[in-house]
Amino acid sequence: MVGGAREALTRLAASIARAEEHRDAVARERAAREAELSEVRGAAKRLGAELERLTSQVHRDEVARAEQRLRIEQLEAKAAEDFGLDVETLVAEYGPTQPVPPTQADVAAAERDGLPVPDPVRFERPVQEKRAAKAERELALLGKVNPLALEEFAALEERYKFLSEQLEDLRATRRDLLTVVKDVDARILEVFASAFADTAREFEQVFTVLFPGGEGRLILTDPEDLLATGVEVEARPPGKKIKRLSLLSGGERSLTAVAMLVAIFRARPSPFYIMDEVEAALDDVNLGRLITLLAQLREKSQLIVITHQKRTMEIADALYGVTMRSGVTQVISQRLNRADGENERHGRGEENE
Repeated sequence: MVGGAREALTRLAASIARAEEHRDAVARERAAREAELSEVRGAAKRLGAELERLTSQVHRDEVARAEQRLRIEQLEAKAAEDFGLDVETLVAEYGPTQPVPPTQADVAAAERDGLPVPDPVRFERPVQEKRAAKAERELALLGKVNPLALEEFAALEERYKFLSEQLEDLRATRRDLLTVVKDVDARILEVFASAFADTAREFEQVFTVLFPGGEGRLILTDPEDLLATGVEVEARPPGKKIKRLSLLSGGERSLTAVAMLVAIFRARPSPFYIMDEVEAALDDVNLGRLITLLAQLREKSQLIVITHQKRTMEIADALYGVTMRSGVTQVISQRLNRADGENERHGRGEENE
């Protein structure tokens, strides 16, 4: 019994071993088949991609050939329409076997430099393609042919002639104006220089009357350019070293301004002058000096002076005043007759609206 079991076990172990060997052999064969299958699938995939690439390339080639055929047909039609040449004549006369003549620019450059005209050159496709592209760009810049170009050119030529004449007239007018401006500037320089010299001289004299012992003068800010120069006033009252007007007192500035005005009056006299309270800020001493100047001016001109100073009124030939009587504004006048010492008074009233 035991011996039979052992024998059965031995047979069973041998059977299992054979089964394992068979299993391993089947597994190895399966792995080899799977490797072959994977390799076959990879090859099929590569061949499929190559087939697709070749198919696409063939399609592109067909499209390119169709485009080339269409382009050739268009060029043939264009050559026949624009130049009246068929394909055979075009190729025979202008084909790649024919020499390429020089361009008009090359011929013009050679003639300008005194050189012989360049000989025709061998056809080179890249060079001629660039030349053709340049010619197409220049042709595009020219635009379409305008059938009214001659009429437009004639109109523009006439307008150009008219504008040229107008421009020449403007230039002549400009030259005349510049001459006039030059003459006016020269006259201005002459008049200004003369007036300034006279006014500066009179200012020094008048200033010494208003400021006994003082010194005043007029100076130019830019003597080299009389058309753009300014005039500055230097005033030094007696007992002071300052010359700037901003450092003077109010009365001194007022008196200096009066001296400037009187100097202008004396340098270039006028039939009459109007003054409005020029002595309002002056004390009695300076007022007396101003009255002396007014008396001198009165010898050659008439003076109309608006004032509230009694001493100024005393030297007047006639007085005019405004007063209110019973709600009515009246103008009162009084003429002073110094010849016989008598005063003649008369009045008249004007009623405000």
